[in-house]
Amino acid sequence: MSLTLSDVKRIANLAQLDMDEAHAEKMLTELNGIFALAEQMQAVDTSGVAPLAQPLSAILALPLRLREDVVTEENHREDYQKPAPKSQDGLYLVPKVIE
Repeated sequence: MSLTLSDVKRIANLAQLDMDEAHAEKMLTELNGIFALAEQMQAVDTSGVAPLAQPLSAILALPLRLREDVVTEENHREDYQKPAPKSQDGLYLVPKVIE
């Protein structure tokens, strides 16, 4: 994918950027370079490569510090709402401040 000069000007207009012709041409070159890099990265065959939990695990044998996703605490909502002046259905009731 590559952009044209009119695409860059349209994007600048949508972003409400004031961009002269020279700057638009410079941005066109830089943006097309970014798109070329993305296309080059997408062309790499990654089949058979296991996803990494973190980048360092590719070069170091680090144990993963993952835990089971389980509830470890009890629900204390009622205890926390006891001192509140007003609460209803698990929500704190406050006076209306904006008319």
